[in-house]
Amino acid sequence: MCDEYTEKDNEEFFRKQGLTRREFSKLGMGSALAMMLPAVANAMELIEKEVLVETPDGMADCYFAHPASGAHAGVIIWPDIMGIRTSFRMMGKRLAESGYTVLVVNPYYRTAKGAVIEDGESFSDPAVRERLMPHARSLSPQTCVIDGRAFVKFLDAQSSVDTSRKIGTTGYCMTGSYTMRLAADMPDRIGAGGSFHGGGLATDAEDSPHLLAPKIKAGMLIAIAENDDAKDPNAKVLLRDAFDEAGVSAEVEVYENTLHGWCPPDSRVYNKAQAERAWSRLLALFEREL
Repeated sequence: MCDEYTEKDNEEFFRKQGLTRREFSKLGMGSALAMMLPAVANAMELIEKEVLVETPDGMADCYFAHPASGAHAGVIIWPDIMGIRTSFRMMGKRLAESGYTVLVVNPYYRTAKGAVIEDGESFSDPAVRERLMPHARSLSPQTCVIDGRAFVKFLDAQSSVDTSRKIGTTGYCMTGSYTMRLAADMPDRIGAGGSFHGGGLATDAEDSPHLLAPKIKAGMLIAIAENDDAKDPNAKVLLRDAFDEAGVSAEVEVYENTLHGWCPPDSRVYNKAQAERAWSRLLALFEREL
């Protein structure tokens, strides 16, 4: 899970990108992200729109993107603790350009519509953390399943979704566990799950996600930040053992030289090389399982 990473980590990120923090801000988020995310080869023409998805607890505002023609496997993208924003819309668009029907969700729809933070703000800022934490505390393993079922129902009702193919999920930071929880709750519908620097995947708690492995039929990708592994080196062992014992096809790996939060391109600790490798492993998982 996210905690208070040092300014030294953040400044190192900017140094590696060849930008000062001030230069990054002046570029504007869209321009800066465009510099970081490689273009999709043979990208498909898309239809993009903002949608409202009905759930038992209200209307969830989401970004929806899919190829302009045909029916494709559906994918749910849960953002990290910072919520829905430009970077996750761009990640969703990139996945859709690769041939998937993608729903990027606002996990905080119960307490806020749209983005909770401004583009360029960082979790390292105490004021940002103070703003985010009440929204994060509104979520639970139960809300994950409630919302996940609604998102699957929405996708299955879309003409751009091939319902003969299974649905994929991705989660980042606090939502990494959501991929496992929904896969266990809907094993006949969820075919693949990717967790990136996910928090709390294997703990001593009675409801720890790794204990759900016997209920999971999906293929799983668990991409772990190096500093998260340093803090809890046994988590990967518990995950690997749980998946192996349950016969779940799973890739569990610690990504070298990465800090928690390294995948979204607006992260202050974004590691482009490792984020791209994790992205390629996600595409391989979806190609194989969906």
